[in-house]
Amino acid sequence: MKKLILCFVGFPLASTNFPFSERIVEVRSGEWPISLAYDRENPQQEYFLEFRDQQVLTGVVLDTLPLANIQQVKYLGQALSALKTGHSGDIAKFKDYSIKRTDSTRKDHCYLLRYKWGLTNFKQAEADILINSIRNL
Repeated sequence: MKKLILCFVGFPLASTNFPFSERIVEVRSGEWPISLAYDRENPQQEYFLEFRDQQVLTGVVLDTLPLANIQQVKYLGQALSALKTGHSGDIAKFKDYSIKRTDSTRKDHCYLLRYKWGLTNFKQAEADILINSIRNL
């Protein structure tokens, strides 16, 4: 009986999405998730990009890149669009984070997102999902 009660109490805490947030788009799921979400409770920080830090292989560390308002989200989308037409090694630098285009093959563009001490990489298909979702906001 105690195990059953513990399961019901612990289940809501196991979610990676905060209860006060609304997920706009899940760019990548699975072991290395990336998602863009909207925070309904905090007026100072409306949007955030949540990703798993790929430098930490021994555990799961989710980093949250805060985006203060819709304009900051639009800048992120514009940076990804500009990098899409750019060259390998191009960097979009912001106050708190940067995105670098790091092509591994000629067919597929790759990007490296750095925020404070965390980083994640993603491919062009995932960047396109993010760009299209931001365009529709």
